[in-house]
Amino acid sequence: MIGYLEGRLMKKDKDRILLLVNQVGYEVLVPVVVMETLSKKAIGDEVSLYIYFYQTERQPKPVLIGFNLEAEKEFFQYFISVEAIGPLKAVKALNISVGDIAHAIECGDVKTLKQLSGIGDRTAHKIVASLQGKMNKFALIRHEEDGVRALVDEDFIQMVMDVLVSQLGYKTTDARQLVADAMKRNKAITTAELLFDEIYRGQRQ
Repeated sequence: MIGYLEGRLMKKDKDRILLLVNQVGYEVLVPVVVMETLSKKAIGDEVSLYIYFYQTERQPKPVLIGFNLEAEKEFFQYFISVEAIGPLKAVKALNISVGDIAHAIECGDVKTLKQLSGIGDRTAHKIVASLQGKMNKFALIRHEEDGVRALVDEDFIQMVMDVLVSQLGYKTTDARQLVADAMKRNKAITTAELLFDEIYRGQRQ
């Protein structure tokens, strides 16, 4: 099972790239939102992607789907759990940012979800019904040009900091401020889940 690839960009097409890893070229499907982040990459540049590996009896040829962040891959796995949304349909559907999609799901914003490629009214309602209440973490996803460092998971606050920085793309200073503001607003927070919820509420205000 392939979960992560790091190598040199050999080729870019509309919906896929060819990535050279240890002298082996891997064809990786990428959603529009991921391809947009690769637009500044030139042939030969280093690229790293979290990989969703897809292979079934009906789809015997292995398919690799790439994401910039581990949290985006996790969101994708939630997304394809919705009835009538398979991995290949989901790849085409992700034409706006994962953070915006997650926010729309939490708000029950069917209009925004219908902007996703191949998603109609009925499926948009299914997405909300299946995933609402589970998307606060993903609604916080940001892309920043910043180095990422691991933090020690000593308690739930450190766990949230780690996720904000290493998975959701926040700068360390911004993540620290978000956590501090959330804890100030609600001193009764005792779990990572409650802290994520409070951070999300603060972002919506």
